[in-house]
Amino acid sequence: MKNNRLFFVLMMLIFAVVFVACENDSEPKDKPAAGAATATATPAPAAAAPGKIEGYKEAPMLAKLVSAGTLKPVTDRLPVKEDIMVEKTLNEIGTYGGEWKMPWGGPNDRWTVGQPTEEALFRFVKDGSTVEPNVAKSYEVNKDFTEYTIHLRQGIKWSDGVPFTADDVMFYWEHMVTKETFGKKIYDAYYSVDPVTGETALAKFTKVDDYTFKVTHKYPNVMFLERVAIDCKWLWAPGGEHFQKTILPEFVGEAKTLEIAKQWGYADVKSFLVATGYYYWVNPQIPTLRPWVAKNDPNSDQFIMERNPYYWKVDAQGNQLPYMDRLVATKIQDPATQRVLGTLSGDYNLLDFDVKDFTVLKENEKKAGYQVITWATPNWSSAGLQFNQTIEDPNLRKLFQDIRFREAVSVAVDRKEVSEIYTNGLGVPQQASVPEGLPGYQKGWADQWVKFDPARANQLLDEIGLTKRDKNNFRLNADGSDLTITIIEQDLNTAPFLELVKKYYEKVGLKVDLKVVDAGTHHDLKYANKIPATTENISVVNVALRPDTLVPLRVLTPWFGHYALYTQSKGKEGVKPDGDVALILDYWNKVKAATSKEEINKWSNEIIKLHQKNQWVIGYAGPTPKLFVVSNKMGNVPKDLVYADEFRSIGHGHPAQFYIKQ
Repeated sequence: MKNNRLFFVLMMLIFAVVFVACENDSEPKDKPAAGAATATATPAPAAAAPGKIEGYKEAPMLAKLVSAGTLKPVTDRLPVKEDIMVEKTLNEIGTYGGEWKMPWGGPNDRWTVGQPTEEALFRFVKDGSTVEPNVAKSYEVNKDFTEYTIHLRQGIKWSDGVPFTADDVMFYWEHMVTKETFGKKIYDAYYSVDPVTGETALAKFTKVDDYTFKVTHKYPNVMFLERVAIDCKWLWAPGGEHFQKTILPEFVGEAKTLEIAKQWGYADVKSFLVATGYYYWVNPQIPTLRPWVAKNDPNSDQFIMERNPYYWKVDAQGNQLPYMDRLVATKIQDPATQRVLGTLSGDYNLLDFDVKDFTVLKENEKKAGYQVITWATPNWSSAGLQFNQTIEDPNLRKLFQDIRFREAVSVAVDRKEVSEIYTNGLGVPQQASVPEGLPGYQKGWADQWVKFDPARANQLLDEIGLTKRDKNNFRLNADGSDLTITIIEQDLNTAPFLELVKKYYEKVGLKVDLKVVDAGTHHDLKYANKIPATTENISVVNVALRPDTLVPLRVLTPWFGHYALYTQSKGKEGVKPDGDVALILDYWNKVKAATSKEEINKWSNEIIKLHQKNQWVIGYAGPTPKLFVVSNKMGNVPKDLVYADEFRSIGHGHPAQFYIKQ
């Protein structure tokens, strides 16, 4: 197992940015009752085109509603025949019924149910090399990448039966994105850059007809569709124009929006609009295009999402997806123990784990009736630290910005011990770096500053000027003041690693204070620039497509702190980037202004080289795979994908085609 687990990353194809036009191939707390199965699982035939499917079938629970006259027939709920999306099943045609049972932490843990159910305009293909239409049916792009014409599926409907059209896209653009109603700045994807002057220009959206819209850029925007698939995730008003017009202050007035917000349990308009304009999928009042729709209060002990009767995908035999009736998320208070115990007792049938639980999960496979599968990850490390380059404390800021300090804390730690104790030997003792097989990989980077050398660490710290000691032999700042490195964490699972870090840092005279806070507090401290150090990882498939953690564009990642606030606020707030951080932003502008794949690759690689040179993120163990525990009764779950946020994590496996074997 220890033989270089980068195997899981090497199995990825080199991630090339391909830009081609393509055609479509492709409030109760009651526990719900399990749905009944009626079909027999049979081998999946070759993918069928919608026109070749003779008839369409639906889940028994929906058929009952049709018989009762409370729901339209399935053919009236699907898009027009030629625009229905046929989803390929992995191994076989599934059977209807059953539940996807998982743990979650409540409404603030919304991505746990958000990513598996997400439906975007475009989604990444299996190997991540490009995107394919999803909610969109097809698109065309001109040869200089300044004009994209996007076609939607005619007859596609919201979960309340209202037609989904280009008006929902235009409304989102005109009344939400450009007005920043849901608390997000206008996404980078919507700007194009003059390759000569660096001037940025906002895109123009135009409705062509009810199912077609056009996006026009002033300058080439080669990565537009890929960036939309990542940055925006969807490109329409959540719930549709017909829903948003009932809550937005622009249409109903500030007072009415506040009244509605309080009825929904929100204290103010701002938080309400963020919840309904971005994190909308946990609100049962909001229509959706997802395979499952929220059915009850997410604050309940069990949050339930039930099949969308208007879902617009079918399998190769014309069975309307999804196969599973419901997604049931049970609230837990102690994830570190309850996730494992619940899995061993059969409370959950599909969920992910990190490698720390590998041994206990693997040992109980047969007894508990599940299998452990692994997906590759694009992580730079599995155990590492980031040091905030703009932390408010002037002594710490000067220290963290000194490359000698970063080398010192790198060589001060015995990586072999970290690997064995914290990753069960699955994480190779190495530096935080781009894994081999991914764009930006630099030969030899993984070995930078990895040799355990306390003498070298002490020498470097002395050179910096940290020669004064207190009565406990801890180093003091050059001015004689206390020097404490506070590591603020939100995850108790990192405790064994941080205790090792503390031990080794203190052996070279660096006093360490470990603090654990809840996720909300950690988020607030990060945005307030008050986290000196933390273990947050870098996980990037391709910087050209997901620059957020490597380029200081918005407040997000601790290492660049408020450099990003300066960029985000256009110089009105934050800390002005200088040196190599400023150079990263310059290179990023060149990526955005690129007119070819070759240019994009060139400047993306330069950004990565600056990260290698400066090593702002210190890694002590290499990347480890993401583990999934899959019940033996769960079918069509892939075993060979890449677990990455860009691909929407487990959503990359297309969960609408997962099924429960009856």
